[in-house]
Amino acid sequence: MTEILTNAKTTNGEAPKGFDPEIFSANLARTIENSGRALSAYLKPRQTGETADQPGEFTEVIKTLTSVVNYWLADEQRAADVQTKIGKSYLGLLNTAAQRLSGEAPAPVIEPAPRDKRFQDPEWKSNQFFQFLMQAYLLTTDWATELVKNADGLDPHTRKKAEFYIQQLINAFSPSNFVLTNPEVLRQTLASNGDNLVRGMTMLAEDIEAGHGTLKIRQSAANLEIGRDVALTPGKVIFQNEVMQLIQYEPATENVLRTPLLIVPPWINKFYILDLNRQKSFVQWCVNQGITVFLISWVNPDKTLGGKTFEDYMREGPIAAMDVIEKVTGEMRVHTMGYCVGGTLLATTLAWLAEKRRVRVTSATFLAAQVDFTHAGDLLVFVDEDQISSLERSMKQAGVLEGSKMAMAFNMLRSNDLIWSYVVSNYLKGKEPAAFDLLHWNSDATRMPAANHSFYLRNCYLENRLSTGTMTIDNTQLDLSKVKVPVYNLATKEDHIAPAESVLYGSQFFGGPVKYVLAGSGHIAGVVNPPELGKYQYWTNERVQDTTLTDWVKDAVEHKGSWWPDWRSWLETVDAEQVPARVPGSGPLPVLEDAPGSYVRVRA
Repeated sequence: MTEILTNAKTTNGEAPKGFDPEIFSANLARTIENSGRALSAYLKPRQTGETADQPGEFTEVIKTLTSVVNYWLADEQRAADVQTKIGKSYLGLLNTAAQRLSGEAPAPVIEPAPRDKRFQDPEWKSNQFFQFLMQAYLLTTDWATELVKNADGLDPHTRKKAEFYIQQLINAFSPSNFVLTNPEVLRQTLASNGDNLVRGMTMLAEDIEAGHGTLKIRQSAANLEIGRDVALTPGKVIFQNEVMQLIQYEPATENVLRTPLLIVPPWINKFYILDLNRQKSFVQWCVNQGITVFLISWVNPDKTLGGKTFEDYMREGPIAAMDVIEKVTGEMRVHTMGYCVGGTLLATTLAWLAEKRRVRVTSATFLAAQVDFTHAGDLLVFVDEDQISSLERSMKQAGVLEGSKMAMAFNMLRSNDLIWSYVVSNYLKGKEPAAFDLLHWNSDATRMPAANHSFYLRNCYLENRLSTGTMTIDNTQLDLSKVKVPVYNLATKEDHIAPAESVLYGSQFFGGPVKYVLAGSGHIAGVVNPPELGKYQYWTNERVQDTTLTDWVKDAVEHKGSWWPDWRSWLETVDAEQVPARVPGSGPLPVLEDAPGSYVRVRA
């Protein structure tokens, strides 16, 4: 082991400079002590009953992967073939290792993907031990992935779950995630006499304590403050109820479009993704473009609001906001915009208004939002009757779904980037993450009322009721084809939550004109893309009906830069009339507090 540690520090066999066995031993003792603190932070809330693990989550993984194993073991020849395949791979690896020991330089049996950040340290190639370890890992992961891919006896949903779970295990057991098998961490451990591990275990204990027994990985420094560093656009809270605060933003132009804009963000996250900072604020950009912006800031609910339903969120969210906007501006109609699940709620609201024959909306814009879930994204792996029922039992006890659980689910969709890279950097290297507004927002999770979340999962993901016309709200069956207002439907090319294909397919269910636009990048960066940055691109194509995403892209026109100006031009084609700018508080409703308000400051 000492030889391995030494080689991890230097490739010429010299002892690492500055290494002091006494200091290293003392730091190792402190590391063990802090590890005990982390374990205590994990166990304490379970002993007091504050937190309870849900065995159903692990049962689902075991059941799914067992189905894969059973498929291969059901046929002796099939089982022998897969064992032979991995055996040959290992023999090939042993042969090249022997060649290297004899002084030859054979080509690697397998290499990581060029963009795989885990194996970019030079010693993964120059050090025979680490190169062998990396190749063995890559061969095993390829073999495991093929096991699932070629398990023809699995139904599509089970296969999708198995692929997801296998990928999580593959990512978790990467040699880059452990001190003794990561050359960069080993070098740093020896160079600092283990001080990195002391700092790392301190942070680990703090993060488990902050998560009340659940690891809450810090992705950004904690020195960013809402209202000081993010959510900066000037405005006033002019209304609030149990579910939301309504913010009206200060005008920046003498005249504005007559029709105000109501933004409905997702309640799964906080609204300030649309108001990150002065350079990346969609809200501020809209204000500068002469738009009167109203935005819903959802409550971060506790157990007392666990009974709030999807219908409550509609009535006390966008419907209540429209009533308030009419009071303060005199305008019965609004432009509307919904992001992610906020867009799904907005579409539901529009269908309900259409059934009630209430004319309240001039246009609708959807940002990475789904109304049909046939081609929904990676979150489908969490959706089936068994998993939803288990989640409902858990939520019934707590009244809410804790934000940390939803945050972890999203992080698992990109676990190498959003989980394991931070495990290595924070807890093995002992590095405090830098301040980053986007990741600060990503870790600022919100809770969800049990009743609302259950309705959403069942009626949208599981049963796909909105697009099929079988969703019922307020004893009213909803039909999206009765929504006749112009729609601007934005998808993003690399979205794994609301895939571009799903958003395009959903466009056909609206009854009015739809402009489908495809932006570059993913669910967040593709939406939050200020024109001044000159990043990415977007595509347009007049065809929406009866086309696949592949065919749509073939005939689409590519435009450099942000989609924001295109949307602003579209908005003016719908209604270009202007009026003098409106100042928050000048209407009949008094100002309650300055933006961004108090609801958004409540931490989960």
